Amino acid sequence: MQRIQLEAAKAVGKVVRDGRNLTQVLGETLRKQSSLNAQEKGALQDLCYGTLRYYARLNFILDNLLQRRVQETPLRCLLLVALYQLQHTRAGQYAIVDQAVNAAKLFNPAASGLVNAVLRNFLRRQPALLEAADQNEESRYAYPQWWIDTLKRQYGEQAAAILAAGNEHPPMTLRVNVRHTNATEYQSLLASQGIAAQIVGPVALKLERPIPVERLPNFEEGWVSVQDGGAQQAAYLLDVRDGMHVLDACAAPGGKTAHLLESADIDLVALDKEEERLQRVHQNLQRLHLDARVVCGDAATPEAWWDGRPFQRILADVPCSASGVVRRHPDIKWLRRPEDIESFAAQQAQILESLWLLLAGDGKLLYATCSVFARENQQVIDAFLSRHGEATRIALSATGMTDGQLLPNEEHDGFFYALLHKQA
Repeated sequence: MQRIQLEAAKAVGKVVRDGRNLTQVLGETLRKQSSLNAQEKGALQDLCYGTLRYYARLNFILDNLLQRRVQETPLRCLLLVALYQLQHTRAGQYAIVDQAVNAAKLFNPAASGLVNAVLRNFLRRQPALLEAADQNEESRYAYPQWWIDTLKRQYGEQAAAILAAGNEHPPMTLRVNVRHTNATEYQSLLASQGIAAQIVGPVALKLERPIPVERLPNFEEGWVSVQDGGAQQAAYLLDVRDGMHVLDACAAPGGKTAHLLESADIDLVALDKEEERLQRVHQNLQRLHLDARVVCGDAATPEAWWDGRPFQRILADVPCSASGVVRRHPDIKWLRRPEDIESFAAQQAQILESLWLLLAGDGKLLYATCSVFARENQQVIDAFLSRHGEATRIALSATGMTDGQLLPNEEHDGFFYALLHKQA
C-alpha cells in the first residue's frame, strides 16, 4: 500500500501543481512502475481518481486539521490521498495511517510525525469535520465555486443533481456492432460468461459492473466497443444513409466515426488535427474492420485539406470543457478556468462557421459537445442561427433530452446536440 500511496501522491501533485492531464500522468506512472500487478494498478488508479474527484472536500478537511498549511506539495498530496482512503475505501484505517507514515519518510523523514498526527486526529474528529465540510459549497459539492455558480445560474434546483452525478462512478456501456450481431444476442453471449448487462438503447448494453475489455466476448473480432450511451446518440441524430458523403470533424479517438460506419454504407472522412490521436482512429477502424479516409487537418481551416466536394452530413464534435464527462475525468474540475469556457466558445463558433461552408444544400450538420455549460452549447447555436438565415435547427426528441441537452445520470454522461439543416 505504501508504494501505491506514494505514486498516487506524486500523480495528484502533477495534476494540481503542474496542470497536467491525469490520463497522461497515469500512463507515464504505469510505464515506469511496470512491476505493479493488475490489482495494484487498479488501486493506484482509484486513489488518483478518487482524490481528484473529492479534491476540494479533502482540502477543506485537511486545512481544518492543520495549524498551518502544508506547502510541500508531495507531502500535502500524500495526506489528501490518505484522507480519501480513510473515507472511501475498505482498507483498514490503521493500516492506511501506518503506510502513509512510512511513505512520508521517503518524502521527508521529519514529516512522518506530522502525517501520523494529522490522520489520527481525523479519525478522532471525523463526524465534526464532515459536518463542517458540508457547510461550505466547494467542499460539499467537491467542485470549484465558479463551476457551482455557473450551474446554479443555468439549471437552478437541478444543479445539485448534476454536480452529484459528476462525482459518481461512470457506467460501462457497450455499443454492439450490428454488422456482426445485435444487442439481444450479445446480451445472451455476455450472460453465458457470467457478465450481467442491461439493454439501454438500440445497440447499447450497460454492464452491471465494469470489466476489462479483454473479458468481452469477441472484442478483438470487432463485435463490440465501449462507448457511453449519450455519445451513441450522435449516429442516430445525424441520420446517415447508404451512399452519403460524410465528414466526422474532430474525430479522434474514433468512437462516433465507427458508429456511423456501422450504421450505413457511407463514404466517410475522419478528420482530426492531432496525428498522434488519429492513431486511435486507425486502431479502432482496424479492429472493427471498417474503412474511412483518415485525414490530419484542422476543422477551422478546411482550405488546407478539403478537396472541394460538399458533404451531405457533417458531425461537428467540437472541442469543449468536457464538463459533461467530468466523472470520467475528475482532473478537469481543477484544470479548467472560467476564461477557458469563453475560449472554447470562440473556437467552437469558428469551427462551426468553417464547416458550414462544406455542407451541401439540403444537408445536415450535427453540432455536438460533451458539455453542460450553455455558453458552449445553446449560446453558440443561437449566435450561429442569428447570422445564417439559410440554417434551420431541427427539433430532437431523444429520451431524456431537453432542447438538445442530455444531463449526466446513471445511464449516460452529459452531452449537447443541435441538428442544423441547410436550405437547398
